[in-house]
Amino acid sequence: MTQAARVYGESMYALALEEGLTGEILEEMKVIRTLFQENPDYVHLLSEPSIPGNERIDLIEAAFGNQAERYLVNFLKLLCERNLLREFGGCCDEYARRYNRDNGIAEATATSAVPMTEAQAEALKQKLEKLSGKKISLSLKTDPSLLGGVRVELEGKELDGTVKGRLDGLSRKLDSLTL
Repeated sequence: MTQAARVYGESMYALALEEGLTGEILEEMKVIRTLFQENPDYVHLLSEPSIPGNERIDLIEAAFGNQAERYLVNFLKLLCERNLLREFGGCCDEYARRYNRDNGIAEATATSAVPMTEAQAEALKQKLEKLSGKKISLSLKTDPSLLGGVRVELEGKELDGTVKGRLDGLSRKLDSLTL
């Protein structure tokens, strides 16, 4: 994350906090971020310096003016004016980090060999909440190379319950044995 993304994300959070809109804006930021990820040509168009700034601003207003909180629309316009729209993802990350910190939410990522069912994800989330004493925002990933089990990253710590992790550990023990 760049310094610009941190500063702008923090500033957006401070404004939302002041206005009592932190949760609403977080959800809208997630939606807009997904739209930008699914439509990279649109972001490229909004970032194109050969297109006059007022036209790019009008495109943002047309797309989001009646759909999102006014503060968020103005934030997008500001990023566009300053040619920083490519930093929006980082701004979202910083905003979410501050929101989670202020609301006692820990971010966790669970990586499994096969996709988890909703019931499995919910059970894991509840166990992590009990373990950490915090609410958990759980992201799910799939990595077939793990062979089986789950690897969880939570607050800078890794809990590895994967087959691959166990095999790697066994391999290290065997390598350390001298005959």
